[in-house]
Parts: sequence; structure tokens; C-alpha cells
Amino acid sequence: MSENSVGSCRLFKTPFSREYWHTAAGEFRKPRMLILAALMIALRVALKPLGIPIAADLRINVAFFINAFGAMVFGPVVAIPAAAISDTLGCILFPTGAYFFPFVFIEIAGSVIFALFFYRAEVTAGRVILSRFCIDFFVNIVLNTPVMWLYYSMVMGRSYALFDLVRIVKNLAMFPIESVLLILFLRAVIPSARRMGYVDSGVEKLRLTKKNVALLIVLLAIGAAAVGGYAVYDYNTASMSAGYSPQERLERNGEMNDWVCAEAGLDPEETVTIIESANRKVGRPEITYSLAVYRLDAEAFARRADSDEGYTIETVRGYSKSKAAADEALTRVGSAVATADKRTGEHMGMSVNLE
Repeated sequence: MSENSVGSCRLFKTPFSREYWHTAAGEFRKPRMLILAALMIALRVALKPLGIPIAADLRINVAFFINAFGAMVFGPVVAIPAAAISDTLGCILFPTGAYFFPFVFIEIAGSVIFALFFYRAEVTAGRVILSRFCIDFFVNIVLNTPVMWLYYSMVMGRSYALFDLVRIVKNLAMFPIESVLLILFLRAVIPSARRMGYVDSGVEKLRLTKKNVALLIVLLAIGAAAVGGYAVYDYNTASMSAGYSPQERLERNGEMNDWVCAEAGLDPEETVTIIESANRKVGRPEITYSLAVYRLDAEAFARRADSDEGYTIETVRGYSKSKAAADEALTRVGSAVATADKRTGEHMGMSVNLE
């Protein structure tokens, strides 16, 4: 691993060496680094609720400047507990919802990425741009998604859309703005930090060149292409029925039940049709419904209805796939595939397969 001595610190070209991590761990033994870390934690917590408005629903949380500077000075090892403490204190002092421990990993990941790019390194505009891309894309979009899903599921008792287009677009839109502002911030603070012996990097390469602008554009295009590709995949594979409200599911099941009964000559009063999936494709005009067809056992239904006031025919007809399969009053007698116009809802075709 190549490195070079500059001033009182050694600058590493990459963090992939034992000596780099030994040096980073050694920051725990330096009182002034621990004092600086405590100061950075206090500033991050104090600045947590503050932001710079950019546009409607777009703001820059200024605490990320302090996060980047602190990670640059005391490195990835100290950055881990510093991030965990600042996240916990921020949630206590400025709560925006119920505390959920896994969010601390989002904060830690951002701090560690800044440290890997800036600590004991010659800080360049390219490193700043790459660090912001990694945080905005891999942390704020990729890593944050399963954490948000767990939070909504375990704390709020609600479902969370894994593909949150608004949040994704915001992060991509902020990436070039935050990159430029962070370059300007580091150009302003590095000279003072160097005079105090905290860093040995200069600011000569902290300027936006044509290559750096091209890097910004390429990374933004890569992020947009990845999001666009996933959006098409999600659109093509996700079942629309998963997002039905109870009332909407009751109405759609009822519509399909009437259609199935008319097509197969079944009694609508004795038949229950359940939408198992509703899929669409980009560029195709139709929605394809996969349907399960059940026969309603009147006696079994009446017995359960007598013991459970909340169990009604509307309950049964508004079932999802799993609930219908578990109800003993329903016996599956077949399946069907239906297509309807995606825009107007007009019925296009139906095939019923009775067992």
C-alpha cells in the first residue's frame, strides 16, 4: 500500500491496509481527538433540525457538513460511536417520531463513508463527489429502504412502499447540490484545520474541473438509470392488489365475481371470487388479473357468523388471497384470468378454469 508522509500525518491513497486501520484506531488514544469528536457530536445534534431550503420540499440538512469534517479529522473508527451517539441524542432532543434503533446504522454508514474518502487522504473534488454519491444512493436510497420498511411494519403497524419514488428523486436531486456545497465548505475549513495540525491535506485539488463536472453528470445519470430501471421492474412485477384499501378490494372482488359468474354460468350468491394479483406492463394497455374462484358453504358461513358479529358476507367478499384460503366456509373450485383496460377499466377478456 503506497502512502507518503506530509507534515505530521501520513496520507494514505486508499483505506485498504492494516496500517490505515491501526492509525484510525489510534485516534481513540488522543485526548484532543476525543474532545473534537465530542464537539462534533454537539454541533451535529444542535444543527439536526436546521436546513437550507432549496425548493419546495427540498432542503439541505447542514449537519452533514459537520459530519464530513469530523470524519475527515478523526477517521472511521471514532466515527462509528460518534455517529451512534449523535443519532441517539438527536432523536431524544429533537424527536420526529418514535425512536427506532436500526436508524443508527444509517447515520453510521454515512459517517464511515465520509471517513473512508477523507481521513488521512488528499481531499479532492472527485473524492467529495464520490462520497456524496455513495451516501445519497447507497445509504439514503438502498440501505434506508429496508430500515424504513421495518420501522413502518414494527413501530407504526403500516405497510411501506419499498419503491418510494418521491424520496428517491429528492436524494438524486440533492446529490449534485450537496457535492458542490461540500467542496466549498471543505475549501473554507481545511486551511484552518491544517494550521492546527488536524489534517495535512491541502485544497489545491478541491476545485470543480471539467472532469469533475463530467463525473457529477455521469454519476447522476447512473443513479437515474438505476432508479428508472427499478421503476420499470417494480411497475411490471408488483401487484396492484397489494395496495388496495379494504373498500377498494371489496368493490374489485365484487366486480370480478359478477364477471366470472356471467362467463361461467355460476350463481353469484354462492360464488366468491378473490383477486390474487393484478399486474400491468409498461407499454401494454391492459391489467391482468389472476383470480381464485370459491364456492361459499352457507352452513359453515352461518355457524361462524353466529359466533362472530364482525364476520359478514362483505367480510368474505373483501378477502385478500391469504384470508380467503384460510376460511373454512370457502372451497376453491377453480381459477380465472381476466384482462381489463388499464385506463378505462373496460373488460377485455376472461378465461375461467373450473376444477
